[in-house]
Amino acid sequence: MSTDLIPLLLTALALGLLGGGHCIGMCGGLMGAMTLAIPADQRKGWVLWRVLLGYNLGRIASYTLAGALLGGLGWLAQDIGLGRSLRTVAGLMMIAMGLYLANWWAGLTYVERLGKGLWRHIQPLASRMLPITSAPRALVVGALWGWLPCGLVYSTLIWASSQGHAGQSALLMLAFGVGTLPTLLATGVAAERLLALLRLRRVRITAALLVILFGIWTLPGPHKAWLMGHSTGQTHNDQPAPAFDPHQGPEQSDRLH
Repeated sequence: MSTDLIPLLLTALALGLLGGGHCIGMCGGLMGAMTLAIPADQRKGWVLWRVLLGYNLGRIASYTLAGALLGGLGWLAQDIGLGRSLRTVAGLMMIAMGLYLANWWAGLTYVERLGKGLWRHIQPLASRMLPITSAPRALVVGALWGWLPCGLVYSTLIWASSQGHAGQSALLMLAFGVGTLPTLLATGVAAERLLALLRLRRVRITAALLVILFGIWTLPGPHKAWLMGHSTGQTHNDQPAPAFDPHQGPEQSDRLH
């Protein structure tokens, strides 16, 4: 694995973790409904966990597939010279996601509406699979529910595709999906405590600000060069002087002075 990919994977993982509150709002109810749809005599122990794991693995598989598909389009966009525009859209989507997480602006809900046309065709298929009585069926339902319109998924997906590589985009969406697991696998008392933590204003605002800062970092522009210059202690005027070569004669000495 390229060392350049590791920070991106950690970022995708963090985005999944930071968006935990949004995940509970979007998918928590679905998880609860599917759990209640399991026959009562099977709603315990390893049987329940097999269903929960199957559902979430299917959901993450859909995120990964979407990453591969959109990553291919991202490669095409970069190939025809639209890479900068794609990164601009990705950064703006991240900023919108941060504002949404902080309840400062709900504009991202308009983006979620873009996926409702596709969802109208998928939802009936998922509904026919209920009640879930086995892990394979949970896997299929999870794969279908993975296409539920979600601003958090959309913003992360556009960011992942802006890398311009189908395989890398798929890996980033896989890492993002893994980051959402702790929230959606929590049940009972653990889920209540986690939800209470994520609803704390300071936690929500901190997560939102981190996502906004990452969105600003994603945007192309001179701010990156400025930040990199400060992180290395150099500026554009701090160029190293050329080394003197005695074999070049006095002309080089004149240039150096």
